[in-house]
Amino acid sequence: MENNENLIPEEEESNLLSLTDENGQETTFEYLDVIEYEGKEYLILLPADDESGEIVILEIEPVDEENENYLSVNDEVLLNAVYDLFKEKYKDILTFED
Repeated sequence: MENNENLIPEEEESNLLSLTDENGQETTFEYLDVIEYEGKEYLILLPADDESGEIVILEIEPVDEENENYLSVNDEVLLNAVYDLFKEKYKDILTFED
């Protein structure tokens, strides 16, 4: 994936992002935000074809100036911390179910 200087999509641009996992399966996500936590950035996504409303949090790993990898986060404490920051940032805009 190319790394745009500003990851927040412009209103006229699509906020859909297609990612391919290690098994070659492509999934389309709705981009929600990038949250910084403890010096790392985390991509907040919503699966486009999943109506459960469950978000996906991926760690952004820079490869070089133009590329980055997205890594699964398996640490529940870390996931909860990033999710809490996301909820706090959007508490006046979105409704969250815990």
